[in-house]
Amino acid sequence: MKRGVTAKTPKQALTHSCQKQTDLSAWKASVLQTTGCKNGQKPTGDEQQTASDDFDHRQDPLEEALTYLKKAKDRTSQKNEVLQKHLVTVEKIAQEKGLAPEELDILLNIALSGKFAEVVSTRLLKNLVPTSVITEDSVISAVSWLCVGKCSRTTQVIFLKWLIAMFDFIDQKEQVNALYGFFFGFLQVEKLFPFACHVLYLLTRKKNVKPFRVRRILDLQTKFGAEPPLQALLSLYKNFCPEMVSVTLPTNTKVQFKNSENLWKMAISNIKRRLYGTPLTSQPNLIDTTCPQSRKRKWHTKLVLPVSSAHSSSSPESQRTSPIDLIGHGDTFPVEQLQTFPQLLENIHCLELPSRIGSVLANRLLLHYVNCVSDDSVYRRMYYWMGQTLREECPWHKVENQQFEQEFKDFLRKIFEAECFLQEGFSSCEEFLYRSLPFWDGCSCRSQVLQLVSWIPLSTFSEMKSYLFKPLAQLFFTSSLYFKCSVLECLRELLLNWLNWHIMQKGTTTKSAADLLNTTLSGLVSSVADLIHFVGWLSTVALRLENNSAFLMHFILDFYEIVSDVYLMFNLPLVVMPPAGVFYTALLSMDSVSLDHLCYIMYRYRANLIAAKQNQQAKKTVLQFKFSSQTCQEYNQYITAMVGCLWTSNVFQKDFHHQGIRMDPEVLERTRVKAYRKSFNIVYHPALTGYAMLFLQEAQSGDRTPNFQLIQGRRWEWYLEYLYTQELQGLKLFIKSSINRASQSSQAQASK
Repeated sequence: MKRGVTAKTPKQALTHSCQKQTDLSAWKASVLQTTGCKNGQKPTGDEQQTASDDFDHRQDPLEEALTYLKKAKDRTSQKNEVLQKHLVTVEKIAQEKGLAPEELDILLNIALSGKFAEVVSTRLLKNLVPTSVITEDSVISAVSWLCVGKCSRTTQVIFLKWLIAMFDFIDQKEQVNALYGFFFGFLQVEKLFPFACHVLYLLTRKKNVKPFRVRRILDLQTKFGAEPPLQALLSLYKNFCPEMVSVTLPTNTKVQFKNSENLWKMAISNIKRRLYGTPLTSQPNLIDTTCPQSRKRKWHTKLVLPVSSAHSSSSPESQRTSPIDLIGHGDTFPVEQLQTFPQLLENIHCLELPSRIGSVLANRLLLHYVNCVSDDSVYRRMYYWMGQTLREECPWHKVENQQFEQEFKDFLRKIFEAECFLQEGFSSCEEFLYRSLPFWDGCSCRSQVLQLVSWIPLSTFSEMKSYLFKPLAQLFFTSSLYFKCSVLECLRELLLNWLNWHIMQKGTTTKSAADLLNTTLSGLVSSVADLIHFVGWLSTVALRLENNSAFLMHFILDFYEIVSDVYLMFNLPLVVMPPAGVFYTALLSMDSVSLDHLCYIMYRYRANLIAAKQNQQAKKTVLQFKFSSQTCQEYNQYITAMVGCLWTSNVFQKDFHHQGIRMDPEVLERTRVKAYRKSFNIVYHPALTGYAMLFLQEAQSGDRTPNFQLIQGRRWEWYLEYLYTQELQGLKLFIKSSINRASQSSQAQASK
């Protein structure tokens, strides 16, 4: 944009500003005129002075301060007592109550007009705290003062910081975006370029990316080096128009801008606390003026689509075309007008995401757009905003955030719902978890944090072990049973999400990407195997700590139900057996549900191993199967133990697993247990004796004492059928698949 288009003299700028506001001097004169003309007489000089004095006493202190600052002479000494008095008034009211839009407009023009020293202008800018919104005209008027060049570089830096911090307070940004070229010119100023990069990063749309701007940024990169702000802006340009940016950028470069909110963030928080107290409900919103009954913090309003007054206003004045509007483009569909899915399909080619990128999280139509359109800039914008918000608002990082824990929970819940919709985790959440879990107490936002853990993107175990699994294990072993079950559930969901991701990737991969698939698949197999072993270790220790809790066992077996079917259900060349501490605890459990669940899991292991063996012999595997003779040996040992325990009643003699329950006959004799060999078959097993007793009560007539020895021969068959009718389908599948029942006589003999 040319300088002549926006440049104004100080007098013009202030006149333009005053046309939009109540002119305090004019108002004062009208009051004086009304006071003196009650009886049709003109007021005398003494009467005017008296009325003026009375008015000054009635005038609001902030209005009096604004009137003085507007009428003060240029370059008034900063030591002037009256000036200092009014500056203190402005600071006190701004810090305690905030400033209305028209008051912000006046102070912006005063601070940037250069009429006061740099110290005074800086004090004014640092106290520009809004109560509701900032009008777009105020920003444009303030930017026009930068063209005049009367304010110092330091003042310009603070203004840019203020603009970045208050970006989401601006009611609309169409005309501000038209000043894109002006902000781009600031890149050549060394002191301003990092903040100009940040402003441009927030304003950039596809229409703003031009070849000459790409060349200019590359020249600046040569001059200043690979500074993170320039890298971030160039990456955003490449995402919008990859054909214009031919240079290779590092894929792991983080978008890094200095935090510009510290000067004003505490003031906004203090205003809310003083005016509305600390309760989480029934507090007015200082940001969203349309909902004065509910209080939400600044970052929370970013989840709501901003309503652009340019599109919502219907007055004749608002429909006039401004000079800046003539420069803009009308080829985009206003996102706030998007209401239905057909609208999305019709306008998907011209839809542009809102400036509040966080509003995408709470809008299903925009999530559909993100899911359908391949645009990395969306994820980069989301990465920057979400990462900064999570760091700044985390309740266990900052003490002052603990009172807003419920709001943070709602925010994390929105992120989780968006991840479920997209079927993909956000990298910002992954970094947040890696950094915050070592300091997490396991109580604050427990459900929400564990839900985010389940959507961590696939990574190598070596990275996850130090950043995720180690702090999670420390909390796991020192927390309650419920927390242990919650962690196991979230790790189960994490495994399931990884496996589903693998299925989707394999379904969309072309033949030309087969080598890349093999590489990715190899890393996935290793990471999944490490995760399974980690959960096995957690489960073994947890069962000891919780005295073999049946409730805990339910979550452990739910996890291994997925593990047992990884090969057939998810087409992943991997079989990992459960550790002995889990297997034998479930096998000897007094809970019939756990025993039945274990039988079903072993049935699925058998089906997967047979299929893997057949495919391996037929050489149908794409990747070498992570499968060894040790896996088969461990499975056979487990099956031998289960069959000997439930069927042949010789588990104590033939269980050769090094952690099994084999015992020498001499030791068993010392226990003085009668018929110890039958202690764990399907009749005498502690988890099944209840069914055996009910069966005998139905089979025997009268009130005779149940005699378990009667369940043999033909009654053994009847008892099996009875068990199958009791919803023990896992036991049924295991017996029919793993036990060879050749003849009736052999079955009867085996049951003795």
